[in-house]
Amino acid sequence: MPEGRYRAVKAYANQPFLNSPDARSLRILAEYLEPWARFEEFHVKDTIVFFGSARILSREKALEGVERARAGEGEPAAAEARLAMSRYYEEARELARRLTEWSKGLESAERRFVICSGGGPGIMEAANRGASEAKGENVGLNISVPFEQSDNPYITHRLSFEFHYFFMRKFWFNYLAKAMVIMPGGFGTLDEFMETVTLMQTKKITKPMPIVLYGTDYWDEVLNIEPMVRHGTVGLDDLSLFHRSNSVDDAFEHLTGELTRRVLQTPEGEEG
Repeated sequence: MPEGRYRAVKAYANQPFLNSPDARSLRILAEYLEPWARFEEFHVKDTIVFFGSARILSREKALEGVERARAGEGEPAAAEARLAMSRYYEEARELARRLTEWSKGLESAERRFVICSGGGPGIMEAANRGASEAKGENVGLNISVPFEQSDNPYITHRLSFEFHYFFMRKFWFNYLAKAMVIMPGGFGTLDEFMETVTLMQTKKITKPMPIVLYGTDYWDEVLNIEPMVRHGTVGLDDLSLFHRSNSVDDAFEHLTGELTRRVLQTPEGEEG
């Protein structure tokens, strides 16, 4: 080849093109195909998804915050509030651990009911941490945002994902999920919960998927759905789309019972 000859760049190696608006469809497709390949590699058949606030601390960190506040480094009332909320971190951690131990005891060539979170801190970290403490593979579906999100250290490394498109991340949450746990959270948690129950209400999700709305003290104050039923904007039977719970024991029994009855004891393709 003569020296100095211009070498064209292959399209799939042309980074400016791949980052351009013209290649958006390719980037979207990549966020479908690349995760699919990794789930296949790890034989992940389905998941139990945990949603909840990125801002809820572990009890250990919350106690450290209280001590600092008492020493004059912060607002004591806010530190005490964070300590009270830390119960949800510890309970998400315990529930994820118990579900992982249960799923590992199932007879299957594939990994069933793998714990999955949004991959960040707070409740997401608690879920991945509990699964990791049970020595189970677990999934983190992270998203590129300018605050809060960074991979927590408990996710199985090859099952840690970074998404650009929210809708592709939501697709993977719902596509693999066989159950969901909605811990106390903010706008993002409400969005994920409401979108999922809407998809179930409208039969866009037809598979059996028990949903636990965890933390009655929190959710009874934040989310009062009964007036919607009274005013006729939500049907009474729509309240059966989720199960309210306030203890690890109750949530564990509900989830494992529903998954056993409606998934494990039902021939594939006939779930429901």
